Amino acid sequence: MNLKEIKELIEFLKQEEIAEFEMERGDFKVRIRRAGDSSAAAPSETRFFAMHSAPPPLMPVAQAPVAAAPPAAPAEVPAAETGLHEVRSPIVGTFYESPSPGASPFVKVGDVVQAGQVLCIIEAMKLMNEIEADASGEIIKKLASNGQPIEYGQPLFLIRPKG
Repeated sequence: MNLKEIKELIEFLKQEEIAEFEMERGDFKVRIRRAGDSSAAAPSETRFFAMHSAPPPLMPVAQAPVAAAPPAAPAEVPAAETGLHEVRSPIVGTFYESPSPGASPFVKVGDVVQAGQVLCIIEAMKLMNEIEADASGEIIKKLASNGQPIEYGQPLFLIRPKG
């Protein structure tokens, strides 16, 4: 299991609110446990994970991708300036705009969506994860293209919230 798969697993566990997970594959063993939440901070920022694994080669691999995460940050500046809401990817995976090849997209620019409405699918570790709108409003811009690899926290849509 590589670092990318572990990150996807952690994000999936956060999304599903699973408090503890343990997996063993050959001589590789991973245990992930969520620490206690703080009521003062936002829920998405209060979940922490501890990972313990048997093979030492995992540690050097973990350091390289951590430095690669910041490129997604510049996308939040335009949304903050214009009052638009960003829908961000909760996991690493592949972006799909429709439920199956050849089907109509879940949403397109100009559509009005409700909080909880499915916007797209992100495939991660052979699982299809429906990504829902976390705000109601009009889709102003789609920031990902069909079949595109997506990183954790990457903006997917801009929504103009209902006033």
